[in-house]
Amino acid sequence: MLRVIDTDGSQLGVLSAADALLRARAEGLDLVEVSPNAEPPVCRIMDYGKFRYQQSKKMQEARKKQVFSQVKEIRLRPKTEEHDLQVKIKHILRFLEQGDKVKITMLFRGREIIYTEFARKSLERIKEALLDTASVEQAVKMEGRRMTMVISPLAKKK
Repeated sequence: MLRVIDTDGSQLGVLSAADALLRARAEGLDLVEVSPNAEPPVCRIMDYGKFRYQQSKKMQEARKKQVFSQVKEIRLRPKTEEHDLQVKIKHILRFLEQGDKVKITMLFRGREIIYTEFARKSLERIKEALLDTASVEQAVKMEGRRMTMVISPLAKKK
């Protein structure tokens, strides 16, 4: 026994599988099981090929509206001078305008590891410079000989 729904959405009631199949064939359509776990199972009379076509079109439309963002990386050293830092900030701003996330990595080589506090201040200065255009997704974090921070663009207002 199956609960059958007609093409216009009205319920035909509970029918046997053979009767439901006969009704679907009489209209030249298919009998599609919509909810197999219900008691009794629910079936719908519809054009299955048309249904699948509409589903694929919906999926295509959803993919078109999807926004892909990449994670760009900017690498710095603790002894990076102020002017070079400003140039890096301009690069970061360009990446954020394109809608990409930016991972800022401070690399330490050799004895530079003793300048972690200086490097943290540089990253904080970058964060303050980008305060109005970006938000911090991952705070400053030390990973071995690297100090990283991830920032993402703010949501654009329409």
